[in-house]
Amino acid sequence: MSKLQTRHFGTVEYAYESTYDFPAGLPGFETEKRFVFLEQPKTRPLVFMQSLVAVSLCFVAVPVQVVMPEYRLSLSLDDTLALGLSEGRQPQLGSEVLCLAIISFEENQPPTANLLSPIVVSLQSRCGSDGQL
Repeated sequence: MSKLQTRHFGTVEYAYESTYDFPAGLPGFETEKRFVFLEQPKTRPLVFMQSLVAVSLCFVAVPVQVVMPEYRLSLSLDDTLALGLSEGRQPQLGSEVLCLAIISFEENQPPTANLLSPIVVSLQSRCGSDGQL
């Protein structure tokens, strides 16, 4: 187990299996390429995408099926190949890929989930993409 000092959770221990690489970074955060996904029992199903480099950077996300149970992922061929997935078909949510919607919080507004550009990670390669659709 590795340890990481975070802004929001203090020192956390994490397993290598809970880390994900984003070779292209994320939109607006292109230099942030490594994240650990943290889950807290009290806040499930929220997933906290904690940067392994910038301790103050942590995105709040939720599996897309929580927001929209009928959600259908449509990855481009480039994203499919970048994630190390098989060509010619869309991957299965939950068994092959994790698909997360970033939650945005604005003062005096209800939170919103970004379903247009989900975070998609291959559960096998632990490689991620912003999945811009």
